[in-house]
Amino acid sequence: MTTATVPATGSPPPAAGERARWVALTILCVGALMIVLDMTIVNVALPAIQRSLHFSQSNLAWVVNAYLITFGGLLLLAGRVGDLVGARTVFLTGLAVFVSASILCGIGASATMLVAARFAQGVGAAMSSAVILGLIVTMFPEPAERAKAIGVFSFVASAGASIGLLAGGVITQVLDWHWIFFVNVPIGAITALLAVRFVPRDRGAGRDAGADITGAVLITAALTLGIYAIIRTQDYGWLSAHTLGVGGAALVLLAGFLAWERRCAAPLVPLRVFRSRTMSGANLIQMLFAAGMFVMFFLGSLYMQRVAGYSALQIGLAFFPAAILIAAVSLAVAPRLILRAGSRATLLPGIVLAAVGLAWLARVPVHAAYAADLLPAIVLVGLGAGLGFPAIVTLAMSAADPREAGLASGIVNTTQQVGGAVGLAVLATLASTHTSRMLAAGYGRPAALTSGYRLGWEIGVGLLVMAFVLAVTVLRSPVGMPAAETARASEAAPAEAA
Repeated sequence: MTTATVPATGSPPPAAGERARWVALTILCVGALMIVLDMTIVNVALPAIQRSLHFSQSNLAWVVNAYLITFGGLLLLAGRVGDLVGARTVFLTGLAVFVSASILCGIGASATMLVAARFAQGVGAAMSSAVILGLIVTMFPEPAERAKAIGVFSFVASAGASIGLLAGGVITQVLDWHWIFFVNVPIGAITALLAVRFVPRDRGAGRDAGADITGAVLITAALTLGIYAIIRTQDYGWLSAHTLGVGGAALVLLAGFLAWERRCAAPLVPLRVFRSRTMSGANLIQMLFAAGMFVMFFLGSLYMQRVAGYSALQIGLAFFPAAILIAAVSLAVAPRLILRAGSRATLLPGIVLAAVGLAWLARVPVHAAYAADLLPAIVLVGLGAGLGFPAIVTLAMSAADPREAGLASGIVNTTQQVGGAVGLAVLATLASTHTSRMLAAGYGRPAALTSGYRLGWEIGVGLLVMAFVLAVTVLRSPVGMPAAETARASEAAPAEAA
């Protein structure tokens, strides 16, 4: 590929570049946070949305699923488009789509209108989030600064779930569910205006570098159908004709995509990027790690609501310690550890802490005490996510060619979102099935629900154990940065510590 990121004449001058880069990082992270929040803030408001727009129980899931399908399905395509036409252009366009769709969601005149607007929101979210990491890597080429910048981004990406639960509870109880969408409008508009001023312009390779329309259609259709098949398993079952048919079609499209990429002169995803043990390993680990984190927040929220009787606001407050810990660790601790010990050495204890946290949660009783049964698990998972996500992102992005930063960013985001969505769909379905069996056997509803959630968390522990084994066996060396960058990082570390 010939993609290059070249500052244009409107970029900040070198003298102002230091401050402007960190301002630009803040702007990008605000945009990312708005998108991440939207994935969980809606969950808390679902009961109010159902009552207001008269959703059936089965159709209510589409308020979440519509967003996940377009978001997960378009990330790779959006990342590649960023390489071709410019990452800032794609970021700003995505913000415009996201904000416009948020207005339509907030109006929410009917169930059909809300679901359609959520599909559009997913498109805008994919466009903006797919290129953020590529912009960050381009703006922060030095290892010490890059580690700090990725730490900030990782905090936003991982802590956003718990912050979204708290924000959703406050907004829904104090104002109205419509405002969980309307709040995106001023935030998105201000973010876009500041991005025009501070985020450096970049010149994409242009359409002559190869748009690979065929590859884009194949992979987008494969991801979209695959996500759709998985999230509908709760309605149809894993071995139903619907699931096997749609899932089989997704696999056929994926196989067609891989075959096309091998023979395409300018492929959407050059398969050579996966020859890197670091790139492939980090993204596979991220899928498993994200699945564990998603199931902790999702099933934890259901347990607090359906078994413990927490209100929406109480659920948000219960998870808030995780957001605080993720912030503290990913911003202050993880970057220093990555520079001094390496990304792999930082990742391993992060996975262990998260796994122990999920294992603690898997022993929760029906009548749990927050301080003894829930808080320790939330603290351990918060510590693990604060260490793990920055390390994984650093590993994945350090293995990428700078000319393919947008593609690498799209892959990283895709593995996180698809991994989380797939893991959540699988574990939620298994938990629900187990609960149904317990109810049929005569157990009370609280006990049956708790048993199902425990099963989901136990399987989540297994996924994190698999991630740990992969990190030990696959991510041998380098520890997170190319050798030359590691040397420069070692020189920068004493100054940074001072």
